[in-house]
Amino acid sequence: MKNTIIAFMVLFSSCVFGQMYNPVKWSTSVEKISETEFILKAEATIQSGWHLYGQYIEEGGPSPTLFTFDNSKKPFELIDKTTEEKGHEVMDKIFNMKIKYFEDKALFCQKVKFNSNDVFDITAEVEFMVCDDKNCLPPASEELVFKLPNAKKTPLAETPVVKDAPEKPKKDSRGLVSIFIIAFLSGFAALLTPCVFPMIPMTVSFFTKQSKTKAAGIRNALIYGLSIIIIYVLLGSIVTAFFGADSLNALSTNVWFNIIFFILLVVFACSFLGAFEIMLPNSLANKVDSQADKGGLIGIFFMALALAIVSFSCTGPIVGTLLVEAASKGGIAPIVGMLGFSTAIALPFSLFAAFPGWLNALPKSGGWLNTVKVVLGFLELALAFKFLSNADLVLQLHWLEREVFLAIWIAVFGVLAFYLLGKITLPHDSPLNHISVGRLSFGLIVLTFTIYLIPGLWGAPLKIISGFPPPMHYSESPDGVGGSKVHAETSNNSLPEGAEYGPQNIITFHDYEKGMQYAKKIEKPVLLDFTGYACVNCRKMEELVWSNPKVLGVLINDLVLISLYVDDKKELPETEQYVSETTGKKIKTIGNKWSDLQIKTYKANAQPFYVIVDHNSASLTETSAYNPDIEEYYNWLQSGIKNFKK
Repeated sequence: MKNTIIAFMVLFSSCVFGQMYNPVKWSTSVEKISETEFILKAEATIQSGWHLYGQYIEEGGPSPTLFTFDNSKKPFELIDKTTEEKGHEVMDKIFNMKIKYFEDKALFCQKVKFNSNDVFDITAEVEFMVCDDKNCLPPASEELVFKLPNAKKTPLAETPVVKDAPEKPKKDSRGLVSIFIIAFLSGFAALLTPCVFPMIPMTVSFFTKQSKTKAAGIRNALIYGLSIIIIYVLLGSIVTAFFGADSLNALSTNVWFNIIFFILLVVFACSFLGAFEIMLPNSLANKVDSQADKGGLIGIFFMALALAIVSFSCTGPIVGTLLVEAASKGGIAPIVGMLGFSTAIALPFSLFAAFPGWLNALPKSGGWLNTVKVVLGFLELALAFKFLSNADLVLQLHWLEREVFLAIWIAVFGVLAFYLLGKITLPHDSPLNHISVGRLSFGLIVLTFTIYLIPGLWGAPLKIISGFPPPMHYSESPDGVGGSKVHAETSNNSLPEGAEYGPQNIITFHDYEKGMQYAKKIEKPVLLDFTGYACVNCRKMEELVWSNPKVLGVLINDLVLISLYVDDKKELPETEQYVSETTGKKIKTIGNKWSDLQIKTYKANAQPFYVIVDHNSASLTETSAYNPDIEEYYNWLQSGIKNFKK
């Protein structure tokens, strides 16, 4: 068992840190020889202790450094081969051949000649491999951009080039923080279920008998809490490792992913509502429990594992829901989610085990525990329809439009309000002679929320739940009941060719070329909006930030909006399908095309993602991601517009 735990910890550390390490940084420069001849220089800065292999290594050796220059649509030619510095040559005993490598720095040069005086910036891809004395990292690739003096900018439809190397957007750490907080609160909710709450006195009794002194009791309680955290974090690590940190984000827009988890959450909800119980095999619980009786550190760990298994019928649906929601965020979100959940579970158990006297302040077990479980069941049911809505949005079926979604939520929360007010009972409820003040108060809050949802059927924005229902324009009455909403009008009171009314009734293009043509015609900068039909944060930005009168005025009057949906499943014509130079994957759909464009040009694949560009596709300011700060987002828009007018 000890070896298994160590193996899991290694897996956890590799999941968190292994994908983020890169000991080589690339930079580019250009030396002008004449009006048509240039030397392109790529310099690698190599972290101490690591070495980068040269270009010319015999077959059967390590992966050499390889440069591929994109001259498919540009009038230039490569003069001779790419040259490299002297470096170090050694006789490698493993490969049994001479191998050249570089330490600290390596400079590669390529001479190019243009066939005319028209000069363009040049892009290239470098593939390389690095090793130290003990390890080798897998071969990696990186795109390089060589800025040539007085170069023309290449149209985005061919090979987009970023002007002045815009900064990468700041990672939205708030997303992981919010996942941790939600998971932490979910952990406390799990504590108040019939499977977990009664375990607290049993745990305290166990540690009271095992610990001879108070100091030993506190130490054992801390080890017990840490064991709980390790068990749940390992679960999150396994989910991340199994799917891959980058794949989880892509899964969030996958139709089958969303449908499967809709079904899964409905099953979880039915379990909480009392239809059946989801339990792990009793034999497994018995085996783990027998190990817990051994005492010592191993016994404490198995005591924590026994808690996780015995309480699975109550915690399983919550953990499953958290993992599903975290998986839709991508990256290490499942690990962060399990860290938050397990911390909330471990904290009370550890504290009560360390200080048994605090048990006197705990309320007694009773029917209220099942009420908590039922409430969680209703919440699971409401959340399930978010995943079904994602699938409908991606396929653009218009089966679960905004009005239908809200009607379902009104029904779910309405029934929950009646349940809390004692008008409905479920199979495992205790006889109810009266309702407590706390239950009455919570019932009134749920009833208020239900009434709040009702105007949404007629077009109210419902900002409290922004991002959960389908967007305003994805409804039976996108203009409001009776067409009462006012559209953003053009100068000739008609929509431009290829445009439609998008979020907040802003004139929006989904076709890049037509949007750029229109922007040139009216001489306005372009806001590229990399978005997704199933992107919650995209909807939050559109409904909370874009709706602000100051921001909305800028989006309507000063910019041309081009929304590129990375999860659009419409297939490209066969003649337009291609293999991505960046990922090596086949680009088959419109969404694939826009996702590939975002990755290749801006080295990002999360949504929402905003870029303000001029008519030559050059960035006018740094990029922006999810940012609910209205003033900050408004200032960012203004900086791009100001740079366009220079």
